[in-house]
Amino acid sequence: MNPFFFIDQIPMGMILIFISFTLLNSILPSYGYDPMDPQGNITIKWDLLQSNSGTNDLKVSIYNYQLYRHIEPPGWKLGWFWTGEEVIWSMFGAQATQQGNCSRFRGGQLPHSCEKAPEIVDLLPGTPYNLQTSNCCKGGVLTSMTQDPSKYGASFQMNVGGTTDPGKFTMPINFTLGIPGYSCPNSTQIPPSKFTSDGGRRWTQALGTWEVTCIYSQSLASSSPKCCVSLSAFYDNTIVPCPQCSCGCQGLPGSECVKFGETSSLLQQIQDPTEAPPPLVRCTRHLCPIQVHWHVKQSYKEYWRIKITVTNLNIIKNYSDWNLVVSHPNLQSVIQVFSFNYKSLDQYASFNDTGMFWGIHFYNDMLLQQGDQGNVQSEILLHKDPGLFTFREGWAFPRRIYFNGDDCVMPPPDQYPRLPNVGTIDKSSHSVIVLSFLLLLVMF
Repeated sequence: MNPFFFIDQIPMGMILIFISFTLLNSILPSYGYDPMDPQGNITIKWDLLQSNSGTNDLKVSIYNYQLYRHIEPPGWKLGWFWTGEEVIWSMFGAQATQQGNCSRFRGGQLPHSCEKAPEIVDLLPGTPYNLQTSNCCKGGVLTSMTQDPSKYGASFQMNVGGTTDPGKFTMPINFTLGIPGYSCPNSTQIPPSKFTSDGGRRWTQALGTWEVTCIYSQSLASSSPKCCVSLSAFYDNTIVPCPQCSCGCQGLPGSECVKFGETSSLLQQIQDPTEAPPPLVRCTRHLCPIQVHWHVKQSYKEYWRIKITVTNLNIIKNYSDWNLVVSHPNLQSVIQVFSFNYKSLDQYASFNDTGMFWGIHFYNDMLLQQGDQGNVQSEILLHKDPGLFTFREGWAFPRRIYFNGDDCVMPPPDQYPRLPNVGTIDKSSHSVIVLSFLLLLVMF
């Protein structure tokens, strides 16, 4: 069989678009700006609580200040690089994945970690109380600010020794979150944090506080998109599919997929619970793990209804606490959302065209892997705003859709479903009318 058979079946234009997108992502900077969430970031704060002779007590806090991007299992893996001979003697609320070489310490209890570049992970729920701290033990999961503001943060405490200068603590460098797409600079010293334990009657403060702000970039997270959008409407029999090769092209290197009816050998392998499973999708024309379908369902006198369906085509991965961000001018007039949670994301005072949808807890907040149950759907009822609403020129379709914070590939606007043009009569119909008129003239 010709090894390039699948490539031969793909239009050259689609291959060039996919290659161009990949090359563009390779030269984009590692930082990113998101107009939907311009202030979004993950902040890591270090508080020096106490400094003794040769050791320092520190509290490290991680806050997800993003409106819709969340950290799902297996969770964050905080890393850094010590500039001196520091070691972690003890830790509560988290743990280092490796103890490292502690052979220079003889007798007594060995340090928790002697790694020059430790990797720290959150403890799991159900950890014994003597190992916990406040706001810990969530398995590294951080919700977004919109979905659950009570679970957007995590913290742990540690005792660090072995500093070069016993009277001075030096912050480490080269911070990482262990999550694709995030880049972190070195720390910046800020005013010391203040703490209270009696409702504000007395305040104490840290000896020193440093902050690291990590930013997400989709181009850094993946060389190709992760989702695509298809469209349909009640007034047009055409279903506009996801653009071909949206997330990859069959036959190209790195675009493996599993045909319907087949089972991949990866399903038989034991997956490491501490690592995200590799992407493995069903073979489609777009090769995206997630497909979002927007259907204009009905039109009433003063309202109109749409249906959104999110389908998981990844045969290995479930998406927990998924969310969908949609940009559409009529979202300022949402009347009711069925089966999903919804909140408006009005980041700009003069615009209210962006909203966030996510699943209902214990009902559809888990998007299961590809199969009969691998989809979630909802209907939205909106008011027809006078002077704004129209079905013409594709106005009823979204301007942009994000799934879990990643921009989805939209079909070209010239392919959107359109209203039938009743003013246009084809040539055959025109000829019949003319002949009928001439026949009437002859008869009379």
